[in-house]
Amino acid sequence: MTADELEILCEDGPVIAVNKPAGLISQGAPQGVSGLVDLVKEYLKHKYSKPGRVYLGVPHRLDRPVSGVMVFSRNSKCAQRLAEQFAERSVRKIYRAALERPPESDSGTLTDWIYRIPDQPRVKTVLEGTPDAKQAVLDYRVLARVKGRTLVEVELKTGRMHQIRVQFASRGCPIVGDEQYGAASQFAGASSLDQARGAIALHAHSLTLLHPIRYDELTITAPLPATWRELGFEID
Repeated sequence: MTADELEILCEDGPVIAVNKPAGLISQGAPQGVSGLVDLVKEYLKHKYSKPGRVYLGVPHRLDRPVSGVMVFSRNSKCAQRLAEQFAERSVRKIYRAALERPPESDSGTLTDWIYRIPDQPRVKTVLEGTPDAKQAVLDYRVLARVKGRTLVEVELKTGRMHQIRVQFASRGCPIVGDEQYGAASQFAGASSLDQARGAIALHAHSLTLLHPIRYDELTITAPLPATWRELGFEID
C-alpha cells in the first residue's frame, strides 16, 4: 500500500483520520515495512510540502487484523488532548463485527474479567478476583443475519486488549477469520495477499470525540471495506 491509496476520512485542523485496512500494522512496523503511521506521515509531507521529519501524534491504535477509523494529530498539544480523551474513556467507540454464530440474544451487555497471558499476544476470560485481571464491558445489538453469520454493532465501554474478540469467542460465537480465538473460517478482508494475513471481520466503524481545539463533538465514520461483500452483508 502507498500513501496515495490512503482513504482519508477527515482533515479538520490538527485532526486527521483514516480508514485503516485490515492487515496493516498501525505503528512500529519492522524495518523495510511501511505501517499506517509511516503512510500518513508520507501523505502529510507530500500534501503540505513539509521539509524534514513530519510530526504525527498517535492517541490510540487498532490491532493489525482490524480495519476502521484511526485518528491522529498533527501537533503535540492536540495529540495530548486526544490521548486524554481515550485514557478517560470519553471517546465513543462503535465497531461492526461478523460472528460465525449468533449470540444468545439480539442485544445485550457483555461483562467479563480479562487476563493477558504472559509473554503471549493473547488474552483469556477468567473469574473475577483473578490477580491482574481487568474488567471488560461492551454493549451489542444484532444488525443482520446472512448465510448463518451474524453482523453485530458493538459499543465499547472499556478498552481492553482483544476485548471484543475474546468476549464473543468465549460465548461460542467467534469473529469470522479470528482463528486465534477459535474461528473455523478464514476471512481475506484486505486488498492484497500480504495485508490479508490474519485479517478478521472486525471493523472500527466510528469514533465520537471532542475536537481538540474547538471542543465541539466530532463523529468520524469509516465505511465497511468492500471485501465484506463476500460475507453477504450490505456495505455502508
